[in-house]
Amino acid sequence: MDGFSLRVSVPASTANLGPGFDAIGLALDLFNVFEVEVGGSGLRVEIAGEGVGMDREQNLVLKAMEHAFSAAGCPLPELRLRMVNRIPMARGLGSSASAAVGGLVLANAMLDGRWSEDQLLEMAVELEGHPDNVAPALWGGLVLSCGGSGCPRYLRLEAPSELHLVVVVPEYSLPTSRARQVLPGQVPFGDAVFNVSRAALLVGALTSRRYDLLREAMRDRLHQPYRSQLIPGLGEALEAAYRAGALGAALSGSGPSLLAFATGESGPIAEAMQAALSAHGVPSAWLLARPTRWGALATFHRRR
Repeated sequence: MDGFSLRVSVPASTANLGPGFDAIGLALDLFNVFEVEVGGSGLRVEIAGEGVGMDREQNLVLKAMEHAFSAAGCPLPELRLRMVNRIPMARGLGSSASAAVGGLVLANAMLDGRWSEDQLLEMAVELEGHPDNVAPALWGGLVLSCGGSGCPRYLRLEAPSELHLVVVVPEYSLPTSRARQVLPGQVPFGDAVFNVSRAALLVGALTSRRYDLLREAMRDRLHQPYRSQLIPGLGEALEAAYRAGALGAALSGSGPSLLAFATGESGPIAEAMQAALSAHGVPSAWLLARPTRWGALATFHRRR
């Protein structure tokens, strides 16, 4: 690869989509970009955007690359890694999945495509712990996935392009490990049935474009009620989104970001959600995203 740089762009993702806890994820058109130049002396890392000042032990892109090279029985070569991080970190938008997938895809390209797509998913799940963020980061679109018994299984579907997502991002981070700690070891049988039925309805509503069903289909009893203690104003913000015209609203990933589906004007929805959070002392920003069919994409560039 001397004389070439390798670049990969990886989308953000929203997982646990509505009732789809650990099962349904959607890729968003907000991308982190990672570029590698092989050669030179030692290992050099440059970071722009989110995560400036991150040390090597925290750098999941490097960890993923090292993981792939180790699995191939090869040392990681001397290289220069440049990262442009646009996905907010520890906000429930798949920043760590993007990093893990980016590192694996970079390494796989450097290793001449040694790993299949299924093997890349398996390695990404090893690094991330569950497939619902890494699968859409790899392939884009709406991805249904399950793990826990051997190789993860997945099904990729096209997400409706006319939908957009209003994403409200509180100005504090919430590590997934902390958000997992508040979840119970067992849930009532009725709550499990509640979520199974609405997860099925959500997939049907999105793929058949029955947006009138999204409000009911996005309801959840498995994680949002428990995580509300970590996100002051969560319930009020979701209700405010509906009053402002949202089609469906939910926590994004493990939080603290919130999302709302819409097809019309997005500003009033974002402002209503922000006002509800602000009433609980939580400042926030907001962004507009769309589902994307593009997953991780690697390209070679000749250096001049």
